Order: sequence, then C-alpha cells, then structure tokens
Amino acid sequence: MSLIHALQSALGENAVLTQQADRARYEQDWRGLVNNPSLAVILPKTTAQVAEAVKLCAAHGARIVPQGGNTGLVAGAVPILGPDQVILSFSRLRAVRDVDLLSDTITVEAGLTLATVQQEAVKANRFFPVSLAAEGTAEIGGVISTNAGGLQVLSYGNMRAQVLGLEVVLADGTIWHGLSGLRKDNTGYDLKQLFIGSEGTLGLVTAATLRLYPPVATRASALVGIENIEQGLGIFTSIRHAAGNALTLCEFCTQPALSLGAAHTPNGRLPFIAPAYLLLEISALEGARDPREMLETVLMEALEKGRVLDAAIAQSERERLDFLALREAISEGELREGGAVKHDIAVSLSRLPALVRAVEDLVARTYPSLRPNIFGHVGDGNLHVNIRPPAGQTMADIANHKAAITRDVESLAISMQGSFSAEHGIGQLRLLGMAAHKSQTDLALMRAVKQALDPEGRLNPGKTIPES
Repeated sequence: MSLIHALQSALGENAVLTQQADRARYEQDWRGLVNNPSLAVILPKTTAQVAEAVKLCAAHGARIVPQGGNTGLVAGAVPILGPDQVILSFSRLRAVRDVDLLSDTITVEAGLTLATVQQEAVKANRFFPVSLAAEGTAEIGGVISTNAGGLQVLSYGNMRAQVLGLEVVLADGTIWHGLSGLRKDNTGYDLKQLFIGSEGTLGLVTAATLRLYPPVATRASALVGIENIEQGLGIFTSIRHAAGNALTLCEFCTQPALSLGAAHTPNGRLPFIAPAYLLLEISALEGARDPREMLETVLMEALEKGRVLDAAIAQSERERLDFLALREAISEGELREGGAVKHDIAVSLSRLPALVRAVEDLVARTYPSLRPNIFGHVGDGNLHVNIRPPAGQTMADIANHKAAITRDVESLAISMQGSFSAEHGIGQLRLLGMAAHKSQTDLALMRAVKQALDPEGRLNPGKTIPES
C-alpha cells in the first residue's frame, strides 16, 4: 500500500490533502520566501492519529514537517527542497482538556490558537500572558516549539516559562505522556525542556499544561517621545524602579518603524512626532497601586527635567489598544511595502545604545541607500533590526546585498556578546548564522540530542541544526 493510501486509511480521505491547490497555503512560509512541495498535507484529529501517521511515514521513508499556524519568520514550518516530506498540520487538535483553578493551570491541545488560550483563561477569571501580533493564527504547539516571546516577556517570561508539562509524539510514534501540572518535580532530567524551542526536530508537541495567572484588574499605557535609545533606557529604568514587575511592556520604536505601523493600522495616527518612541504598559492586580498614577508621576517628572520630548497616556481601553496596534502592525506593514532583510538580535541592556549606534553607522557607511527599521523589546534587550530597500524598490533590487547585510548585523550582535536570534528561532533561514556563530561544542551537543531522539532524521529536516 502506498503512503498516501495508508494515511487515508488511518486518518480518513478528507484528512489527507494531495492536490496542489489544497497543499499550496501550507507549503509557503508567511513571508513568502520559501515554497517547496510536499507529498501531502495531513490533518489528524487526535494524538493517537498523530502517532499513527508518524509510524506510517517512517515505514515509507518519508519525513514529517510539523506545522501550527505557519506564522513563523524563519521558514521553520514548511518543507525544504529535496526529500519526500509530509506536512502534519495540528489545526484539528483543538480541545481544552482541563482547567484546574486551584492549581492555576490549563491543559490544551496543540492546534488551539494562542488567542483562544487567552480567551479560555479570561473565561476562568485568569490571565495567560504570552501575546504576539500573530496570536489569532499562531497555534499553541508552534508557540511552544519555537519558544516564542512577544510583548510581555519583560514581566512573565517567554513561552518556556509558561509550560509545566507536555504530551509529545516521538520520532518512532511513541507517545510521551508528560502532562504534569507540578511546579516541583526533581526526578531527573526535565524532559519537556528538550522539546520547547526545538522547532519540531526532536518530537511533535500534541498537548500542553500551561500556567495561568491572576487576572489583570487595570492597565495604563503611554506612548513616549524620546530623542534616542539612551533616553529610552533612562525612562525604562525609572518606571521599572517605580512599578517593578507591574511594568509588563516596554517597546522601543524608531520614528520610521512606528510611522510604518501607523500607515498600516485602520485609523492609525501618531499623537506626536519624535525621533523615537517608547510604548509602556503597567498592569495591576486588584487592590494594587493605580498604574495610571505611577505612569503620570514618572512621566511628569521626566517632562519637567527634559528627559523625554512628549508623552501621551491612553485615556481609555480603546486608546490603549490603538497604541498597541501601532506597534503590532510594523511587521505587516513591512511585508505589504516590499519586505525587509529581517534580523532578531539581542544584547544586554547596557549594550543596547552601542548596538543601535553601530547598526545605524553600518547602514549609513556601507548601505547608504537602504532604510534601517529598528524596533523591539527594550526590557529584555531584543531588537528587530530590519533593513528595507530604497523607497520605490523591492527586495529583488537588493538581493545581492542580503547575505552581506545579515552577516554584518549578526556579527555586531555577536561582537557584543549577544544573540543573532533572540525569539524567532532558526528554521531554514538562520542556519548560516548557526554555523557561523555557534561553537563546535554547542553544535556537537545538539547533534547528539538529535541523534538520540531522531536517529533517522525524520522530524522537520533541514531546520535548526546546520549540516556537519
């Protein structure tokens, strides 16, 4: 029996897509940079069906490309060119298996979107903190497999910090039942950590037990105009001192970046023009100090002392969401206006000003016709340094410069003891960076783990680990 017929028999014919028109949207990454064919796209409904599909693909020598919402930025959820590959979509695994309010946990299947997990938490009078621009499409299995970050890492940590337990299908079809909700379990290796951030190369996450938090009672947001990143870090320090962990969001955007977001937001407008901006948000639990009062106190003092240029505090929930929309629309705006050479780098906070200056100097000196677009998460040192083509040109016009730009930007981050991929992962598009910047010891350890869990290389080939 052929692999396709075997999959149809196991999953049902409507769960196996073989026509090119049906496969097309699964085979291309979100940025439209990679588009390679698959044998089929399969849509199992249960963990048992995932396990059976893995066994069938192994028996027929086909590799598996796990895919969630396909919102990643490094082509980690689409096929590579070459070997026979089946895309396994988790979009039909969407059950909420359990909500434990005493333990403050929720157990969900991998295909549930991040936004739905947030909504389920609200229904239970709880809060789930991971928030991304793509949260309406991004699925929880993919968010775990990429260890996604987002806007509130500053206070709550990235996705790794939210995961208490996992259910995983291994490369041979074995199901690992690790859905523990325990906060403390010191019985050997913490196996779930192997799968978080491994981009589906070690196992396929089918369900997860996640932390829930007390609901946020009130929020206060402000958009602050600043001269430069140095001023931004000064304000960040002042507000963090006043608010502590209640400061849940601190985003830095240069003026071109936030203007791009405004241009691609319905009714988007900047309340004032400044060389750069901070977007701040303080969140408070019931009975805590008024976050608006904290923001007003710090920002009024900063304005009086000339430490900021201007500031606007959201006067309503609608205005707060409008501020967030400006920031979240930047990546979509870039894509609509021709794309960018994208980078996701991080350094320690003390080195952020040097990094921003170095990037600006690099572009001005070496690529003077190109347009730097810098924005990101000041609180955790993660900046998205994207280089856009000249106005009126496309990425095709600067194709000859892409590799050199990426090499130069990544090298700046590494020279400052930073990371060349802070939250986007490796996928297919950052393999050169892995080969260039990871030590041979790092790579040898990763290959040893891969060999132990997936010796035949069946899971998500051509991702995360460069060929030796």
